[in-house]
Amino acid sequence: MTTCLLVDSHCHLDFPDFDTDREALIARANAAGVGVMVSICTQVVKHERVLAIAERYPCVFASVGTHPLNAADEDEVPVEDLVRLARHPKVVAIGEAGLDYHYDRAPRDRQERVFRRHIAAARETGLPLVIHARDADTDVERILVDEVGKGAFPFVLHCFTAGERLATVGVELGGYVSFSGIVAFKNSTELRAIAACVPQDRILVETDAPYLAPPPNRGKRNEPAFVRDTATALSEALGHELEAFARQTTDNFFRLFSEVPDPRKGGAA
Repeated sequence: MTTCLLVDSHCHLDFPDFDTDREALIARANAAGVGVMVSICTQVVKHERVLAIAERYPCVFASVGTHPLNAADEDEVPVEDLVRLARHPKVVAIGEAGLDYHYDRAPRDRQERVFRRHIAAARETGLPLVIHARDADTDVERILVDEVGKGAFPFVLHCFTAGERLATVGVELGGYVSFSGIVAFKNSTELRAIAACVPQDRILVETDAPYLAPPPNRGKRNEPAFVRDTATALSEALGHELEAFARQTTDNFFRLFSEVPDPRKGGAA
């Protein structure tokens, strides 16, 4: 087992899947060397619940935002509200926001409107925007190019499953690319090839728990401790030693999520 700190840059600890053993799963994550977790908000109306969990556990942090599948319900949330809620010291990111054309449960124009508001909030706060992009590569690229042209903002393409072009454009625009347990699936050869094209200093790892558990727990409920399995599989695929890969992805996380105190440097995570 690597002694290097690992980070789960994206999980959903407020989901009811964890209501019966939340404290135990955080303890399991810590025991596995996962010292920091970011619990991602999917609806602003539920932000207080996400934040309460972050306030309870020193190693857990939060975001504030609207998932694109919820855009129809929260398309009137102003940038000012996102900025105000982001002032809390345990809020370290904006989102997740973006575009999801796989399910198309929210009108695409509303998704784009909400996405651009979150970009504006990320630009104003300086906090990284967590971007959800599913089956919408062309429009995500169009919006990112347009918005970065108005002024840079930090961002990560989370749970990356898109094409190589979006990964390349995202990096060129200053973004990071985060890989979930999907990258460890047997049939994810193409995704691992894309990961190999991403600069090492722009890669993050995540669980997206409770979804997408990597082997050997595929099909089960995912949890932050399993980010170690994703890091192991990805480091092997890229030809890196796990210790070095864990250190690199953790360094990348703290560079992007700059409001999270680094426990390796005496931070209070």
